[in-house]
Amino acid sequence: MSCGSQVQGELKWWQLSLLGVGCTIGTGYFLGSSIAIKYTGPSVLIAFLLAACGTFIVFEALAKMSAKDPQEGSFRSYAKKAHGRWAGFGSGWVYWSSEMMIMGSQLTALSIFTRFWFPHLSLWVFASIYAVLGIVAVAIGTKGFERLENIFAVTKVAAIFMFIVLACLAVFGFLDHGAKEGLPNTVSEFFPQGAIGLWGALLYAFYAFGGIEVMGIMTMRLKDKKDAAKAGAVMLLLLVSIYITSLALVIYMVSFRVLHENESPFVTALETYKLPFFPHVFNGAMIIAGFSTMAASFFSVTKMIITLSKEGDAPALFSKQKSKKMEFPLPAILLTTCGLIISIVLSLLLPGKIYEYITTAAGLMLLYNWFFILISHQKLLKLSVVDKIKQIIGMILILLAVSGTLLHSSSRPGFFVSVGFLLIITLVILKLRPKWKKEAKEATP
Repeated sequence: MSCGSQVQGELKWWQLSLLGVGCTIGTGYFLGSSIAIKYTGPSVLIAFLLAACGTFIVFEALAKMSAKDPQEGSFRSYAKKAHGRWAGFGSGWVYWSSEMMIMGSQLTALSIFTRFWFPHLSLWVFASIYAVLGIVAVAIGTKGFERLENIFAVTKVAAIFMFIVLACLAVFGFLDHGAKEGLPNTVSEFFPQGAIGLWGALLYAFYAFGGIEVMGIMTMRLKDKKDAAKAGAVMLLLLVSIYITSLALVIYMVSFRVLHENESPFVTALETYKLPFFPHVFNGAMIIAGFSTMAASFFSVTKMIITLSKEGDAPALFSKQKSKKMEFPLPAILLTTCGLIISIVLSLLLPGKIYEYITTAAGLMLLYNWFFILISHQKLLKLSVVDKIKQIIGMILILLAVSGTLLHSSSRPGFFVSVGFLLIITLVILKLRPKWKKEAKEATP
């Protein structure tokens, strides 16, 4: 019996679904969706539907592995079982790298939102403040952190519903003095950038669904691990309903050409109406949502480095607990903090395009891990014909999203950054493999 299978869960499947919705909605949707709309226009709705299909296929694979063999290390443990220590090491560090960049993306987005009130201050000032607050949120411990996340989850979902209600009132003529773009009437209007635009936008649609790896880890808390797939399906159905409805309203109300990657499309859609309270209230809600996902990333990435350290895939220093008052070892927190500092420096040096660059790289690193989840699933479980077809579809969608970043000059730098991270991790693996083989021989009786 695996160590993970001994863990007794307390969550029902619907509770995991709601937690997943709360943990997933963040700056990737509130701000990242503007990049997707910029690339493809109204056909962004198709991009989000395709991304939802790919996300479900990956989560279903992860859920099936969790149901058969629950592991606290989730996708990293399955990669290690399927392909060996190098795969577990690589998966763990790719995830760590992706989460570090996701935090950088979120810090930048939070700073962009806050500049709505303080337009003359630099991004790095706000990024520094939110980084410190994120460290405090993690330092209060797991129980306090979970309470904060529950409050944040309610706030971000309420913000989207507030937009949907106000947008519906505007569409049906209850709000005056606003402009309506209307729905596209021709195929060319729906695909203003053609298939290339849709292809390039796919990554940013996937990015809005980022978080299923965390749900995979949270599957350990289910009373019945077999309910993981159902919990994921319901979560994605809720997300797709929220995303498609709100984005369709944005497309109806404003032209995609007026949207900017440094401004939330939801604020832009309603700014022509006499709603002086809305931009401020919604902006505050987006800051809470972004801080929530940033703090969650900080929490999970610190947990990951500790796990890597305990299993010998990171220096032992990061798992040594010197003080009982602190839940996490100080070196692990400091390492994560160093990553945040790098993000702040980048926002100082590249204030114009930093959000898009980091978002692209973070989304790509996330998808590399998703692709590996599908490969592990194929190795560990016996797949039916339907499962194999779904797996092929999932891999194709992920490859399309990854390759689509090469089509635009603004997303291309993010692709090369992600490849750079992969090369570094690969070189470290090649360096350590002789040592691992020697340790394996010594451990064999």
